Amino acid sequence: MRIVVAALPIVLFAATVCFGFGLVLPIAVFESFLVFSERPSLIEVLTGLWQEGDRAIAAVVGLFSVAFPAAKLMVLHLAAYSPDRIHWVKRVGVLSKWSMADVLVVALAIFAAKTSGLAEAATQAGIWFYAAATLLSAGAAMILTRRVGGDE
Repeated sequence: MRIVVAALPIVLFAATVCFGFGLVLPIAVFESFLVFSERPSLIEVLTGLWQEGDRAIAAVVGLFSVAFPAAKLMVLHLAAYSPDRIHWVKRVGVLSKWSMADVLVVALAIFAAKTSGLAEAATQAGIWFYAAATLLSAGAAMILTRRVGGDE
């Protein structure tokens, strides 16, 4: 278990980097009529929703896509490096429940585009980085929980 705990800083760093890439790299490609192609990143999707007047949807997507995962990573970093870890690790559990919501939404959007016949769609690097960040942060939370629980 000591080796796993020693890997915690690397896992947290990788999760943070993957989260950043997941926000700015294209999450999917949508091609229609063999001429038009869009490769939006998560940030571009949020910006587009906001500019089109869909501010409520943009706020909800931003909350679950950016704010919750960023807060989770921040809490994990605080828990890993602060003396009162138990207090912080318990809070991570609340944020973890929303971790894979965005990956599911993108998967559903791609499925809908493919089955509608109006466009072809495929995943891009951004969604894979985002998913990796989610899994790495879940792994870090598990390591911290075990360390706090005394399984070290």
